Amino acid sequence: MLQPKIKKVVPLDAYRLLLSYETGENKIFEVLPYISGNWYSELHDINYFKTVRLISGGRGIEWANGQDIAPHELYEQSVPAKNQ
Repeated sequence: MLQPKIKKVVPLDAYRLLLSYETGENKIFEVLPYISGNWYSELHDINYFKTVRLISGGRGIEWANGQDIAPHELYEQSVPAKNQ
């Protein structure tokens, strides 16, 4: 399944991301379960975590040192946002 493009990503407290999709959906993704091992360990630094950015064209999200999460995981493993 093709996921809709992400229009905006906003870092939230507790290692969560608010993802706004081209469909008008707003979803919350929990990043904490992904923060393990050397590759993702930098994300424990909340200031670094908050530097998350949108990949060109809304294809996904990433951090400055290359950490990313697959777009299908972002979409399928997130839950609808309530008043975010």
